[in-house]
Amino acid sequence: MSLRDIRRHIGQLAIVGFNGHALPDEVGRIAREFDLGGVVFFARNVQEPQQVADLSRASQALAGEIPLWISVDQEGGRVARLKRPFTEWPPMQTLGRAGDEALAERFARALAAELKAVGISLDYTPVLDVLTNPKNPVIGDRALAERAEDVARLGVVIIRTLQTEGIAACGKHFPGHGDTSVDSHFDLPLIEHPPDRLDAVEFVPFKAAIAADVSSIMTAHILVPALDEERPATLSPAIVDGLLRKKLGHAGLILSDDLSMKAISGRYGHSEATVQAIAAGCDAVLMCAPEPDSQMAALEAIIYAVEQGRLPRTRVEDALARQRKVKERFLASPRSRPASGAALRAMLGRAEHQAIAAEMARFA
Repeated sequence: MSLRDIRRHIGQLAIVGFNGHALPDEVGRIAREFDLGGVVFFARNVQEPQQVADLSRASQALAGEIPLWISVDQEGGRVARLKRPFTEWPPMQTLGRAGDEALAERFARALAAELKAVGISLDYTPVLDVLTNPKNPVIGDRALAERAEDVARLGVVIIRTLQTEGIAACGKHFPGHGDTSVDSHFDLPLIEHPPDRLDAVEFVPFKAAIAADVSSIMTAHILVPALDEERPATLSPAIVDGLLRKKLGHAGLILSDDLSMKAISGRYGHSEATVQAIAAGCDAVLMCAPEPDSQMAALEAIIYAVEQGRLPRTRVEDALARQRKVKERFLASPRSRPASGAALRAMLGRAEHQAIAAEMARFA
């Protein structure tokens, strides 16, 4: 692949956030200049279901030869960007307490149906962190359970069901955010477990997800000295490429958590963090902050790093090829289009889905 081709498609390595209920011109500019891997919707982008479906259509219209990921954090509980009239799901801890795989499957199927109805193709779920620290400020009831085996068992059900229904799942946050006492949105958490403990607890759900052919795994902005004394996981070749890709054998996408989070941006700056994340083995980075100038500067920084030989061209080619492969699996036509009108209204918050949510809530 020539440098010109890399420049033309480098945006495939970015999933960007933006402001407003309509697609800003700046997102279109990024797509025209660099291609674009995907967009991520937040509450700031959601007004009502028809508007979300229209926003998905407008986003997908930016695609060249490769479709965009239309993505969202829709876990349930406090991490849910889509509110009523979408079904409002209880936190995932309820599924762990129920321990019922059939309930987890029914939940994931209903979730997939509502996401597909508005054109969303990638959901950053399930959380595969094992909640070994009950005082964890960022994971808490987002975790499925306190035992690795339970997280693995239920996580695999959610992954397989979502993906069977056409929604790409994303296991997070590797190598495991469950025993932190600091929120990586604000500072860099430290995990001081030895390798054998990590292998016996933190890695267990991720190994199960990989065996279930999860489409993507998201890295954590945490420092794990037993694995890398200097770099947080997202920026660590030893953790991302050496451990997740090579040792554990994850063949799908590796996505960074949001590089705007202070654990990373506060230490490295957005452009430098982007280059390091791709160099470490991430196939795409989340740029959630609605800052198009910063997003474009980071993409330019990747191109410059390739030109300078600091970022191997083969690493970028591998990331681009993996994006194409996973997108062919989930986004190849004929993919159902977002619903509209009465059909859309009938799909969201329907009685069957509300009954599943109520059954989960019994275990709150």
